[in-house]
Amino acid sequence: MITISLCLIVKNEEETLARCLESVKPAMDEIIIVDTGSTDSTKEIALQYTDKVYDFAWIDDFGAARNFAFSHATQDYIMWLDADDVLLENDLQKLLSLKQDLDFTVDSVTMNYNLASDENGNIVSSLRRNRLVKRTRHFQWVGAVHEYLAINGNVINGDITVTHKKERCDTADRNLKIYENRLANGETFSPRDLFYYANELVDHQMYETAVQYYQKFLGTELGWVEDNISACGKLADCFGHLGDEQQKLKYIYKSFEYDTPRPDFCCRLGYHFLNSKKYSSAIFWYKLALDLKDSSNHSSLKNYACSTWLPHLQLCVCYSKLGDNETALEHNKSAESYVPNHPSVLYNKEYFEKLFNS
Repeated sequence: MITISLCLIVKNEEETLARCLESVKPAMDEIIIVDTGSTDSTKEIALQYTDKVYDFAWIDDFGAARNFAFSHATQDYIMWLDADDVLLENDLQKLLSLKQDLDFTVDSVTMNYNLASDENGNIVSSLRRNRLVKRTRHFQWVGAVHEYLAINGNVINGDITVTHKKERCDTADRNLKIYENRLANGETFSPRDLFYYANELVDHQMYETAVQYYQKFLGTELGWVEDNISACGKLADCFGHLGDEQQKLKYIYKSFEYDTPRPDFCCRLGYHFLNSKKYSSAIFWYKLALDLKDSSNHSSLKNYACSTWLPHLQLCVCYSKLGDNETALEHNKSAESYVPNHPSVLYNKEYFEKLFNS
């Protein structure tokens, strides 16, 4: 049976740290917590679970902090979490089983990461991360912000899910400031930095500047294909905010240069044609969003709405506009199966009940 060191970096996580540690401690042989400057009771809570609590002077570098945490691990494998992550009971049991069965030739195990869910329990977005790695391979974290583990060797995809349960948003400007300080110091950004800096700009509604950095990123022709596709979507959204429909369409179609159409881009095109009252064209793209197989890399961010309830909801509108209310109703029922309390679903349901019962 393998042994596992759990590594976390924390700062002011008194609201979530105990919840995180309670959810995983039965599977852990060692817990290492690196504090980057807490001013609340985070360290006191950490000491209730482990005596391996270390201080790390914050240098605006998440990768460095995580590497410092990893350097203190002593067990066969290292697992990392953030303080607002948890393992649900079913996933904890899967991890305990994995400890019993994992072949020592495995260098890394990826786990699904559920980032958000809606009020009905549907997963809204998820991706996969390298989550459990062999200590003796000395894998390193790369990047000051939006850091990643540089992995090679024998990697397997596990069936365990880590669930993100974010409780606060008081770090909204942190990453943007880190990037701005790096620029002010004359640093040349890598393609990955250009992409993630642009993402931060979008989050702060700085659309014109974001456009510049996404275009710089795509212009390097060195980006990961999933980031290229994501950048096209972000550029389309930026130009939508800026009121430039032609540039918006340009980048929707440009995404097709990198791979087969993805559901979210089909929905973007469906929305364009719906607003243009070209309902048959909108129907084509919304149906395609439902029919497409997921061709994205397992590590890429998944937006499940665009391949489930959202196309059905929009198809309901399209068919109703074309006078085919029976088909419209069927699509609203399909949307209802995913999001029964969505205001538009409820409105449509009431509308059709009155229409067919009058």
